[in-house]
Amino acid sequence: MAVRLNRSFVLRKLFQLSGILPLGAFLLEHLYTNSKAVMGAQAFNDAVEDLQGIPYVLLLEIFGIFLPLVFHAVYGLFITFEMRPNNFAYKYTRNWFYFVQRITGVFLFGFILFHILNFRFGLIPGLNTEAVAHNPGKAFEIVQREMQIPAIFILYVVGVFSTIWHLANGLWLFLVDWGVVIGARAQRYAGYACIGFGVLLFAVGINSLVAFVRPGGLTGGILY
Repeated sequence: MAVRLNRSFVLRKLFQLSGILPLGAFLLEHLYTNSKAVMGAQAFNDAVEDLQGIPYVLLLEIFGIFLPLVFHAVYGLFITFEMRPNNFAYKYTRNWFYFVQRITGVFLFGFILFHILNFRFGLIPGLNTEAVAHNPGKAFEIVQREMQIPAIFILYVVGVFSTIWHLANGLWLFLVDWGVVIGARAQRYAGYACIGFGVLLFAVGINSLVAFVRPGGLTGGILY
């Protein structure tokens, strides 16, 4: 017997899938590349140049990053506008987690747009007119110049936190909604694992940011 799939159901599944596979994978790659800054300017510049040397990199960016990102962002805003918060009536941890998930999503809509225009295209007037992707030999210098501005550094700290929260909590929601973890106990342990995963990624992300203003980052390069 054929099963008719509700359009809203399909869109929400695609929304979840787009956040985990192309976008989640890209975030991990982004964190890895940024971590090269801990090893110094040349290591970071080489990593950026290697990325730009990938065959069909423009097609990968369009279909593997930009289109999934636009879909995820726009549909995420739609879900947020539909949301009816009940955090104050039912003060369960998961209610607050879901609320923060939606708030970080709204923030990330603006932050990621700023990030792309700033570093990918160099289109922020009065701030940055050089694109990292088009100047791999100066990539570290371009980012370092930005991170030395206190307001920009703070913005990126909040951006890193929001992005990683969104991924880690979104991963838990994905595992539960797709039936990968079933039962209260399994879901609780999966939640702990996702929190640990998020804390690890946040530490990596912050260490990379600091490396642009302090050689070696918080670790002083001792991990390499």
